[in-house]
Amino acid sequence: MVVSLAIVAVLWAMSMQSHGPSSSSTQRAERDATDAVSSINFTAAGPELEAFRAEHGTYAGAALPAAFGVTLVRADAASYCLQSGAGSSVQHFTGPSGAAAAGPC
Repeated sequence: MVVSLAIVAVLWAMSMQSHGPSSSSTQRAERDATDAVSSINFTAAGPELEAFRAEHGTYAGAALPAAFGVTLVRADAASYCLQSGAGSSVQHFTGPSGAAAAGPC
């Protein structure tokens, strides 16, 4: 019985190395999910900022509620920069006609 438990423990430990929270496939999946959510959040925040610009003639002074899941890092008369994510999966979007890119604003 002890040998059976030892074998199960070894198999479980091997499984955790290849499928656990620190495995490369898990980290890649987490990074991909964060990127997808960031893209959706950037898309949702864009119309809000465009409405602000239509009303005020500038992006400067715009603010986004936390519900958008992105941070408005920079806004001036003609452009803005949104940032989303944390740690190594930070992404930014420079608008109004940019694309999402890795790294901070």
